[in-house]
Order: sequence, then C-alpha cells, then structure tokens
Amino acid sequence: MLNTTTVTAQELREAMVDRIAANRQALGLRLPEEVARALRAVPRQLFTGDVPLEEAYGDGAIVTVRGEDGLNLSSVSAAWLQTAMLCQASLKPGEHVLEIGSGGYNAALIAELVGPRGSVTTVDIDPAVTQRARICLDEAGYTDVEVVCADAAFELEPGRTFDAIVVTVGVPDISPAWWSQLAAGGRLIVPLRTLGLTRSWLLERDGETLVSSDQFTCGFVPLRGAGARQGLSIPLRDDPSVSLWLGEDTSTNPADPVRDLTGVLDLPRASARSGVTFSSKESASGQDMWLATTVSGFCQVIADQEAIDADIVRLTWRWGSPARVDVATLAYRGTPQPTADGLHEFVTYAHGPDAEAAAAFLAEQIGAWDHAGRPKPRLRVYPAATPDDELAEGFRLDKWHSRLVIDFPADIAG
Repeated sequence: MLNTTTVTAQELREAMVDRIAANRQALGLRLPEEVARALRAVPRQLFTGDVPLEEAYGDGAIVTVRGEDGLNLSSVSAAWLQTAMLCQASLKPGEHVLEIGSGGYNAALIAELVGPRGSVTTVDIDPAVTQRARICLDEAGYTDVEVVCADAAFELEPGRTFDAIVVTVGVPDISPAWWSQLAAGGRLIVPLRTLGLTRSWLLERDGETLVSSDQFTCGFVPLRGAGARQGLSIPLRDDPSVSLWLGEDTSTNPADPVRDLTGVLDLPRASARSGVTFSSKESASGQDMWLATTVSGFCQVIADQEAIDADIVRLTWRWGSPARVDVATLAYRGTPQPTADGLHEFVTYAHGPDAEAAAAFLAEQIGAWDHAGRPKPRLRVYPAATPDDELAEGFRLDKWHSRLVIDFPADIAG
C-alpha cells in the first residue's frame, strides 16, 4: 500500500491508472490511451471531499451526498467502473455529450475526451448534487461543463441532441426523452435494470431501434424523479438478512407464491454440481441473463454477510445470485466448488419439498448455457407502441416506455 505522507496525488493517480490497465488486461480488455490520459489529467481528489488521498485514488466508490435518512444520493463511482463505461462510449474530440447523474468527476473525464471543440452537459435532479458538482468542476478548471438541475426524464431543450448520452444512475427503463435527444447514430450508455439484473449496456441507435454491442455487470444509485420505479424485495426469514429480489418486472415473476416462502431456508438443503467450470478471469454475467430469460420463476437471492458467514445461504456475492422459485421450493446458484485443475465449478443449492429436483434443474440450465457456447446477451430496445410483428425474435419484456428483446447470438459468445 502506498504511503500518502510521501506520495503525491499525481503519483497516486498514476498508480490508479496502472491498476485499472492491469485489471482490464487480465480480463482480455485494453485501456485506450485517450481514456488513460483523461484519468491521469483529472485531479480526482477535488471531487471526493475530505477523504484521504489514498481513498480518493482507491478502488471503491465514495459517497458524496446523503439524504436525511442516511441513504446514498450521489457518489463518485469506482474509477474502474467509470473507465469501463467511458471505454464503451468511445468518445471522440468534438462530440457533444449528455451525462445523467452529476458527481462532477465523470463529467471532467468526458470533457478531457471530447476536448474544447466538444461539449459536456451534466444533469441531476438534486440541487445539492448539482451545486456540489459545479463547485468541484470550477475548482478543477472545468468551467465549460454545463451543469443543469432538472429531472432527466424530460428533454432539456426541444430539438437539442447529443452524440452520446452517458447515464450514471441505475434506471428501470429507457426514457422517451433520451430517444429524442440522441442524435442519429448516437450512443446511449445506460445501467438498465432488467429482471432485477443491472447491466451497463452500450446501445447504438439504428433508426427507431436501440441495439446493444456491449454490456457488463454494474451497480449504481437508483434514478429519482418521474422515471423512478420501486423494486420488489421479499424476505425469506423473520429478519431481513436474506431476501428475494424480483426487480420491478413483477409480471414475469411468481410474486404471490414467493410471499409464502418465509422459513424455507430452515428446511434441508440439497445441492447439484453443474459440470460447468470457470476460471477467476471469467465472468458469469452472460449466464445470469441467460437464466433470467430462460428459467420460469427467476429471481435473485440477496443476503447479509452475517447470513453467509452463518451458512444460512451459500453465496460468494451477497448482492444477488440467480435463483428460481417453483411453488414452495427455492433453488439458487451458490458458492462454486474448486476443481483439481485449479478451476471452479458452478454449484446449485435448493430448499423445499422438491429441493433435489430443483437443484438439479437449475444446474441443467447452467449446462445448457455452457453447451450453447456461453453466449453473451444482445438487447434491442423498441418504443412502447411497436407492434409484435415488428419485434425481433427473442425473449420479450414490456417496460413502461419501451419494449425489450433479449437474445444470445452465437457470434458474441464468450
């Protein structure tokens, strides 16, 4: 660990960029030089408040504005996450960019990428957030960034369009305003919540359709304002230590039977090995979406660390593991098992009257994803009024303002 009593902010910044580059390389991804230059140029510590320098240039998110109830209203996201979204955006000098969700730091990075011939407009619904962003941007020298306090569910100005819209809050749907403000051939980078899963999608405009060309798992502070939607969390115990998360798409999930599952985790646990192995460099993100769109009764198990430590549930990631409810039985993908060749195998667990069959079924679905070539999902977004016969083939999901179609083309397997 670097000693900040002798290490300067610039040195910490260089070290942060080196870590991001190394982590991306380990995943088979490159860090574009223009993004690296932006990360090296922007003084992140001017946007992170009073935290120590080492924390400002650490690997985690930093909360900057909290509500009266203590909830996180705004934060400077983890640098690796902001980097990944900027890599998706592929911003070029001279482009005009709208950022939805104002922390200040990301807007400064965007300003570095689009240069003086481009423009950056950042909007947030909370005046405390925009006031802070304005102060931080001015102190860092990014006085040309336009900061707007408004509900981004609505157009900023009639007829104004942007080459790219970068959304830095978790959203349940694609606002009609984003369609109208996105220029022809424009890119929308958006953390969209679908079936309870949040992915940062790179969506490119193709006429009246948005089509994805990249996605990865992420998490953000939820959208506020007219576009906000509440998710559905259902406890599995008398305390809130373990729950099922169904997101906002309750029409596709068996919400009523789930309500009767309190205490199911106290029943004997069955398990099944999938025969599907993976390395530490591989992501199961595509598998999650595969299960969400092919398995009826899909939901996620979320648990406190105390419940995991007490072996109430066997999870390695407390914020959500794919699960399935079938009447009174719950199955979920749990802690993987190491194999003799240094890999890990996906394992499923289940509780309830049909636990053994439920664990085996979910393991088989993981095997089906593997046999299909471990494909990644592709998302198409259509306006809500699009008739059925104009939709592509795939899993269909109706939102409030749009219709989604998810499929798994073989040419984006991995």
